[in-house]
Amino acid sequence: MDIKELREIAAKSREKQAKIRIRCCSAAGCLSSEGEAVKKNLTTRSPKRVDGEKGRKYCGVGCMKFCGRGPLVAVDDRNQLYEFVTPEQVGDIVKKLQEPDGIPETGLISGDPHHPFYALQRNIVLENSGQIDPESIDEYIALGGYEQLYKAIYEMTPEKVITEMQKSGLRGRGGGGYPTGLKWATVAKMPGQQKYVICNADEGDPGAFMDRSVLESDPHRILEGMAIAAYAVGANHGYIYVRAEYPLAIQRLQKAIQQAKRYGLMGTQIFDSPIDFKVEIRVGAGAFVCGEETALIASVEGKRGTPRPRPPYPAQSGLWASPTLINNVETYANVVPIIREGGDWYGAIGTEKSKGTKVFALTGKVENAGLIEVPMGTTVRQVVQEMGGGVPDGGQVKAVQTGGPSGGCIPADKLDTPIEYDTLLALGTMMGSGGMIVMDETTNMVDVAQFYMDFCKSESCGKCIPCRAGTVQLYDLLTRFLEGEATQEDLIKLENLCHMVKETSLCGLGMSAPNPVISTLRYFRHEYEELLKV
Repeated sequence: MDIKELREIAAKSREKQAKIRIRCCSAAGCLSSEGEAVKKNLTTRSPKRVDGEKGRKYCGVGCMKFCGRGPLVAVDDRNQLYEFVTPEQVGDIVKKLQEPDGIPETGLISGDPHHPFYALQRNIVLENSGQIDPESIDEYIALGGYEQLYKAIYEMTPEKVITEMQKSGLRGRGGGGYPTGLKWATVAKMPGQQKYVICNADEGDPGAFMDRSVLESDPHRILEGMAIAAYAVGANHGYIYVRAEYPLAIQRLQKAIQQAKRYGLMGTQIFDSPIDFKVEIRVGAGAFVCGEETALIASVEGKRGTPRPRPPYPAQSGLWASPTLINNVETYANVVPIIREGGDWYGAIGTEKSKGTKVFALTGKVENAGLIEVPMGTTVRQVVQEMGGGVPDGGQVKAVQTGGPSGGCIPADKLDTPIEYDTLLALGTMMGSGGMIVMDETTNMVDVAQFYMDFCKSESCGKCIPCRAGTVQLYDLLTRFLEGEATQEDLIKLENLCHMVKETSLCGLGMSAPNPVISTLRYFRHEYEELLKV
């Protein structure tokens, strides 16, 4: 495969493009709501030709973002969006295409493509999501896919690629927010013939589905980003660590890898260059702690997924004691547009210390649930109220939880806070991987703290005592509050124990496990005090 052949494939794919595309979401969320049957009916009933033109084509695409209103079907040339589509309504959609003015409404629910949920987004990571067939490498190539890998190999040195990443200001989207360019530069400087690149797709936060949606919707974007990263740091082998609960993502990744190998875009001598890059998938059993990089590495090596003390860091000694670059799905998804447009372009988006965009899974007590991507600096209120539509039935937002079990709760009077790494930390929460759960005034905040502590104690690997025993004791104390048995002494003990677990645990799971308790104590202390035993 050379660049000429790649562009010929792109041209042929664009030539085959139908005049009218009928897009149906084929991501896991819609498929679980009869979307599979909608997809099947569209495939069999969609007309092939119209007036001698290229015709209409049914397109199964990735996540169309408005997950709470799926299954979704869009007709491109009409700028028409249908929501909550049932298999029985497919015939009505086809009829309306044939006779747009002659078919009466038959229960089809029309959506608004210009709804604030869509209009306020800026899609960089999700630019192909909902637009292309995730199982077609040709459609990805038609939109410029793998052009940036060629550009990196033939027009840029590894150092230049890293420079662009540093200029972009991209920080790791897995939760820690470590500067991506700095991490790449560190791995690149490490001596040794063997280096590895790992994609952390072990998304385990309750309510989070950002990485799953990207993998299901645009798997080639991740492969291309990983290949560029491998070229930059001097690696020739990569692993994608994804949890077994994501079977559709795994299936599409496997197919994407096979397609890329067949085209000579993965494997040996990529683009007829000396550059080799082999990618394998490792399926995890679903342990939350394996999101921690050293535990993930242990799992990839076939060992029990438990963390180890750092240093040495994976960039120095990671997989099989070799220098290893680990980034998450969203981080790799940003690589291609950064190389395409330049680091300065990306760095101009967002805020001074938080560049680019961030993908969130907006869920909970909110009118418009789904996948959103907004520039850093967008306020929590804009996301929840303007895009999310607020709480259903006129309810009021009580708090917004971000960062999953490692994060905290943002009270209603702090909703005007801009979404940035540092501002969220100042509130006692964190960016995390991108879960955002809305809670209304009926939510018991002590109950919320207990829920997350129950999760953390169940997911603790047990290697260190503060996490293994501390999370159990914290859960038991929270249970005493909910059962009306807690005393003032228990409240003091709860706070002290939170700080002990936070300061002495081995890894990020234990260090952050008390955060939901600490943040609810900070903003909703009266709810704890009201539960004290008289």
